[in-house]
Amino acid sequence: MRRNVISFVTIMFLWFSAVARGEQASAAPTSFQTGNPASAESERDCSHSSDARYEMGKTVEGHLRLPQAQRDPAGELETTDTVPVAAHLDQDLKMIQKKQSELAQCVVAIDAQAPVPAQDSQGACFGELLMNFEMRHDGEPEQDVPIGRLPGSSAFFYQSGMTIDADGAPNAYHPDNSGLDDLANAGSPGRWEGLAKDDDGEPFVQGPNDPFPGYYVSATALSDRSKPVNDPTRYVDASRIPFVVLPGGMARQLGSRPGDFAVVFNLRNGKSSYAIFGDVGPYDRIGEGSVALAENLGIRSDARNGGTRRGIVYLVFPGSGNGRPRTIEEINAEGQKLIQDWEASISLDACTVQQPSRSLEGNSTSN
Repeated sequence: MRRNVISFVTIMFLWFSAVARGEQASAAPTSFQTGNPASAESERDCSHSSDARYEMGKTVEGHLRLPQAQRDPAGELETTDTVPVAAHLDQDLKMIQKKQSELAQCVVAIDAQAPVPAQDSQGACFGELLMNFEMRHDGEPEQDVPIGRLPGSSAFFYQSGMTIDADGAPNAYHPDNSGLDDLANAGSPGRWEGLAKDDDGEPFVQGPNDPFPGYYVSATALSDRSKPVNDPTRYVDASRIPFVVLPGGMARQLGSRPGDFAVVFNLRNGKSSYAIFGDVGPYDRIGEGSVALAENLGIRSDARNGGTRRGIVYLVFPGSGNGRPRTIEEINAEGQKLIQDWEASISLDACTVQQPSRSLEGNSTSN
């Protein structure tokens, strides 16, 4: 997966940098349109900035190929030397950001008054900003998370933090709040959301023949419908299966449903993991993954106190699943094929971001 990760981190970082540069350019005064003709003409050639940015991308590739980056038994990247890949990666990404900023400013300077073509004659790749997902906290706007995609693929991606989901694990919730996660995260009497319930809305409690007698049966949106609703094995076990959690309304707008596949990358340490869309979360929150996914990414996996606030990139492939739970082996095999196809369909120079070609609504209050 290492070669795919190299393309993944390079392309994603350039895209998010371009989004930030584009927002700054649209908000800034059009001072680039002024000046004497000689200075304007001298800035019409951005090849130096473009070459510098390209070279930094190659540097990232070189550092990710260093001998200390090795595969662990699960096929993920791990570090074994005294200088971790993350140390190089952190420095490289800062330099890429600087070079990308210089290139963006140059492009804005010469094209401030010219329309941006959808695609140049040589097929250069342009990213599309699908939406800005508005995250909220206690009902108040917190931040916008840009969600984009690249031509040649329906896959969408975004960067955020990661909160930890324990849903689906048979020991996720206990009546005395001694499970993996705080019982409050499963809802409350009469409004249980993370638990399997009977027709009266009462949560099922595991019996003596179940994996964790006395614990509630924790449910996930993705489930094996051939099994009874009170069977803990019907649901996707967060402690075993790497899965992502998406807001239901946003997922539907982008054509994704539980069972689709994803690849998740930790920018801080270079670790990556294949995953499945396993659960639906709040309509106003994005950036959540299972306990197993957090462990694969080197993130603290405690559902009560773990997670990370930033540095996680999610790449989701709409329509790639069959709506049913999968084994780890199936998730890895399907994920590997999807990211290889995705990598082949796009270009490392995908750094120009267009506004949405079609109108997408904001956050939906339904999941």
